[in-house]
Amino acid sequence: MIRAALAAFVLLAPAAAQAPVPADPPAPPSAGDAGPGDAVVEAAARLRETVKRIDPLAKFSETGAEFTVNGVALLLVYDINADRMRVIAPVAESASLTAEETTRLMQANFDSALDARYALANGYVWAVFLHPLTALDGAELGSGVAQTVNLVTTYGTSFNSGVYVFGGGDSLEEQQELVDELERKGEEI
Repeated sequence: MIRAALAAFVLLAPAAAQAPVPADPPAPPSAGDAGPGDAVVEAAARLRETVKRIDPLAKFSETGAEFTVNGVALLLVYDINADRMRVIAPVAESASLTAEETTRLMQANFDSALDARYALANGYVWAVFLHPLTALDGAELGSGVAQTVNLVTTYGTSFNSGVYVFGGGDSLEEQQELVDELERKGEEI
């Protein structure tokens, strides 16, 4: 399912699907290169190098990469003309979502997903980290990738990016209900 979802997404993203897959990330541009701007091109090169450190087996295209973290398949897509990037991972088929689950996803987006978010597109629930390309540094990318992976692995349970839960939302109450339920069940032993 995950591979099919990633493949479908790549096929639906023409810029990512048209590019050949180079073995290594490209070198940063030389000072004389024209185009969208040196800063954004250099940011894309740094992004690719960071992904290569995260997963030495990552497969690169002109506009992104496929890589894996803790068994979770991720897709990086960036657009140097728009100065934006995203890391995505399929979570589940969206057709199976109940109204309660959809509400829970929105609650998590408010207080426990943080920099990564749940999203719906092309028949799937996705974990997504979005960021301006030139403003992104390696530590932020690492944190965003970790949060994305955590949203995939906590889907259906705590719906948590693994960082913090902000007050004022519903996630702490939802998580406390689970703790209370399990404590009650534990009292029966």
